[in-house]
Amino acid sequence: MTISMAHLRERAVSGGWVDFAIFGAKATSGGDQGNGTLLAQLTAKARASGLSVQQSALAYTDGGRVRFYGTPSLVTYLSKMGIPRWTHEIEV
Repeated sequence: MTISMAHLRERAVSGGWVDFAIFGAKATSGGDQGNGTLLAQLTAKARASGLSVQQSALAYTDGGRVRFYGTPSLVTYLSKMGIPRWTHEIEV
């Protein structure tokens, strides 16, 4: 299965840079625990492919609305900015 992903670098509030990944995936039936497991697997896969990932999140549609699950500060950022353009794909 191919998962769309955005790998971005933005200026951190405290200065410096933060590298993050957003994965376009369906929510799991396991709720937060299932989403956490999926996010951990996708993040590990992105890091193993050589990408720097300090924060990560899932982006999915639930009931016709876009939802985010992941690092709280990244989820807050994404809820204001929306889903960025996909930059990569990961095979899982």
